[in-house]
Amino acid sequence: MFYRKFTSFAAAVLLAFAATAATPAANSTDKRNNTEQNARVLEPLNLAILIQDDLDSQVGNELSVTRDFIRSLPSGSTVMVGYITTGTLQVRQPFTSDLDKAARSLRIPLSSNAASPYNPYVEVIEALRHFNGLKGKNAVLLISDGLDTSRGFDTTSSGNTVDLLRAIEHANKQEVAVYTFYAPSVGLTSRSRIAASYGQNSLNRLAKDTGGKAFFQGSTGFVTFDSYFKRLRQTLNRQEPFTS
Repeated sequence: MFYRKFTSFAAAVLLAFAATAATPAANSTDKRNNTEQNARVLEPLNLAILIQDDLDSQVGNELSVTRDFIRSLPSGSTVMVGYITTGTLQVRQPFTSDLDKAARSLRIPLSSNAASPYNPYVEVIEALRHFNGLKGKNAVLLISDGLDTSRGFDTTSSGNTVDLLRAIEHANKQEVAVYTFYAPSVGLTSRSRIAASYGQNSLNRLAKDTGGKAFFQGSTGFVTFDSYFKRLRQTLNRQEPFTS
C-alpha cells in the first residue's frame, strides 16, 4: 500500500515538473518567433522609398537604419529610391532586386528651402507610374512632412487637398499601399505646430485610404526611424496583398 502511494506521488511530481519545464520552452519559442517577425519582413514586395529633400538635417542620420531595412528585405523583393525635390521626382535608383545597390543609392537630403517640393503628392503620383508591370505586393514608403503649400497654406483643407486625393486615387488604382514616416522640414513644419499637424493629417489620410499606415510621434522635434521601421515590419507582415 505504501509503495503504491509513493509511486503515485512520485509520478504526479514528475508530471508537474515536466509541465513546468515545458512552459518556459514554449515561451522561449514564442519570443523567438516574435523577435524574428520584428527583425525582418517575411514576404517579398516591390517598395518605392521616396524622401522629401528639404527635411530636417537629422534625417541624414537615419540613412544607416534605412539601408539596413532595405538590405533586410526578403529575396524576391525590388526597391526603388527617389527624392522629392523642387517640384520633381529624382529617381536615384530604379526598381532593382539588388538590395545592396538600392541601399547604397541613398544620399543625405539637401535640407534646404531651395529643395522644397511645395507639394509631395504630385511626385507620389509620378512614382506610382514606376509600378507598371510589376507583380506581387506593392508599397511606397514616403518620408515627408506631408505639407502641401502649392496652393497656399490653408489649414481648412488639411487632409483634403486636390493632389492628395489624386494620389490616393492613383495608388488604389495601381494597388499600391502607401506607408508614411513623418519628419519636419527646414521650413514651416519645423516652426509651426499647426503646419506640422496639417502635414501629419495629410500623411495619415494618404496611408489610411490606401491600405497603409502612418508613423509619427508628436508635432515638434525629430524622432529617429528605429521604432518606425520596427512597427513597419510588423505592419507589413500582417498586411494582406491587394486582391483583384
